[in-house]
Amino acid sequence: MLRLLLALLLTLAAPGLAGAQGAMTAVKAKDLVRARLVAESEALVPGRTVTLGLHMAMKPGWHVYWRNPGDSGLPPEMAWRLPEGFTVGPVQWPVPERIPVQTLMNFGYEGAVTLLVPLKVPESARAGETARLAGTLSYLVCEEICIPGSAELSLDLPVAASAEPDSGQAALFARARAALPGALAEAAPGPVRTTREGDRIVLHLDRPGLAGVTGAAFFPYAEGALDNAAPQDLAVNAAGLRLTLTPGDAGQPPEALAGVLALTEDGTRKAYALGPEPAPAPTAAATVPAAPETPPAPAEEETLTLWSAAGLALVGGLLLNLMPCVFPVLSIKVLSLVRQAGESATRVRLHGLAYTAGVLASFLGLAGLLIALKAGGAGIGWGFQLQSPVVVALLAYGLFAMGLSLSGAVHLGGGIVGLGDGLTRRAGYQGSFFTGVLATLVATPCTAPFMGAAVGFALTQSPLAALTVFASLGLGLALPFLGLTLVPQALRLLPRPGAWMDVLKGALAFPVYATVAWLVWVLAQQVGPNGLLAGLTGLVLVALAAWAWERARGAGRLGTGFGRVAALAALAAALGLVAVLDGDRATARTALAQGEEAFTQARLDALRSDGRTVFVDMTAAWCITCQVNERTVLAREGMQAAFREGQVVYLKGDWTNQNPEITRLLERHGRSGVPLYLVYRGQGEAQVLPQILTEGIVLAAIGQKDVAAAQ
Repeated sequence: MLRLLLALLLTLAAPGLAGAQGAMTAVKAKDLVRARLVAESEALVPGRTVTLGLHMAMKPGWHVYWRNPGDSGLPPEMAWRLPEGFTVGPVQWPVPERIPVQTLMNFGYEGAVTLLVPLKVPESARAGETARLAGTLSYLVCEEICIPGSAELSLDLPVAASAEPDSGQAALFARARAALPGALAEAAPGPVRTTREGDRIVLHLDRPGLAGVTGAAFFPYAEGALDNAAPQDLAVNAAGLRLTLTPGDAGQPPEALAGVLALTEDGTRKAYALGPEPAPAPTAAATVPAAPETPPAPAEEETLTLWSAAGLALVGGLLLNLMPCVFPVLSIKVLSLVRQAGESATRVRLHGLAYTAGVLASFLGLAGLLIALKAGGAGIGWGFQLQSPVVVALLAYGLFAMGLSLSGAVHLGGGIVGLGDGLTRRAGYQGSFFTGVLATLVATPCTAPFMGAAVGFALTQSPLAALTVFASLGLGLALPFLGLTLVPQALRLLPRPGAWMDVLKGALAFPVYATVAWLVWVLAQQVGPNGLLAGLTGLVLVALAAWAWERARGAGRLGTGFGRVAALAALAAALGLVAVLDGDRATARTALAQGEEAFTQARLDALRSDGRTVFVDMTAAWCITCQVNERTVLAREGMQAAFREGQVVYLKGDWTNQNPEITRLLERHGRSGVPLYLVYRGQGEAQVLPQILTEGIVLAAIGQKDVAAAQ
């Protein structure tokens, strides 16, 4: 039996591990990208600004990303190590290309690219000295797979009273400047305006004489502003041109659209910057004093090792058992354990091991898939499967069928709901195994304390180390039930089976139905009205299938066959409806209360540049922890009064559907899922708040304790 469980465990976990290992180790990033740091001048002059270049040359067929990478990917980022007083300005990004990857559309560079960076030399720099300019360049290079890479770059330049341009780099900097959009290239071509026509946005360039324009592409600054993979339809007439675009999940109004418009006119590519360019985040060009050693990692990573992260994951998994999303399934397992208490101790222990194997196999399978998808450049994190309305609907259907069985409307057999009565020994163990699988699936929307740091750490490590952390998380979830089955004294404390179990069994159906109702509410956030109707109709078909299956019992050979065919047809119709849900995806529509704003990276950067205090709430409809925090803490009148009193800007980001900007912010703070709560005060670094909030924690972070006392 144990060999069977081990085989099942390895079978489910191995594909994710093998795919992740293959993607991460088959090719090394340093063989695909050659990076170097160059300067436009031969020397540094005190008080003046010199332009540096981050030059990256890619192997044919591979690409790196623009500031907004599109549907997947990460832009290059330089962590500078500069002498005291030296500062760098924002990166000047060349115009990118549209790079299709299967059904996605990315924005980036193939061949070679030079990112220009202004460097301000302090007045205190003394002639005759040598300044060492250094840093770590991090990037993601992609073909069909994506490989993260980094390069240690440095450049030693003398400080002098005057400096001449470096003739050896003149051509490189000339090409880099020619590739920039906007005023650095040439004057704007004419009045630009945007309008909305139906569900699309039209960009108008009002200027006669554009008959030579044969191609156009618009690259938005904000991630999620457009459906990147949708066609951009160009029409040119005597008055100018029209470029029709499809809005994305960010739901920005047309007048807020800003980015780069690239035109192909008479065989020449020209680019123009449209709208205000968002200010860069202060952390994007952060500098630290020069030091011989590698710069320290963020504080959260400094305190975590593989084994400490595994320990946090174990504790987080234990606490998951207390989360409301796990309660219905655990209730069913407890009832199963009561029923099995009269069996031999050996068989009960094997049920506990089977349940644990189901939990571990599911965690390792999900983690392996997550690692492999991230290695392929997907902008996803923990709980990513619940961003799919198909997965949400299927989970609702499965739990609805379980609820009907618990209510006595249909008898599906103990092997399906883990109640193992009247089945063979093997079927009973399978029931325990798949109950562990189900427990894992319904646990993923919840984030327990300690989980965020552990999972975020895991996804920055090697695949083997990451799977070790996820295995600890799964073991923590399974441990309470496993402990009951392994300790005979604990089993004796359970009540004896009796008629009361049928009453309890029926009562346990209602938390299952409540979970189904919550999943339908999540589905309503992800799809439009037609998709929601399809999902609800699927529930009716599941009930019809259960009714037909039950009526077929004892109905004779013909009646049984007809009833089961009808049940299977109803299930097939329900699955057919599920298949169309992705075609009716809704735009992000987080309910914004008075005083809240929708999160965009551009808005956050602007507020930080102005020195405002900002509370950032990263949430999702399927995140139960997020919903509890919002209703018990953030939405309370006292908290809202504190935000108003302290002039705190509340930015809310909705991760119910995939949103690359939110994913990027999560990764920047070592997290792979929601909730994430950040407080920015002035231009300082973000303070990361715990995942379980109290009013005191939030008020202390925004500096409003006195307001709390007055409420």
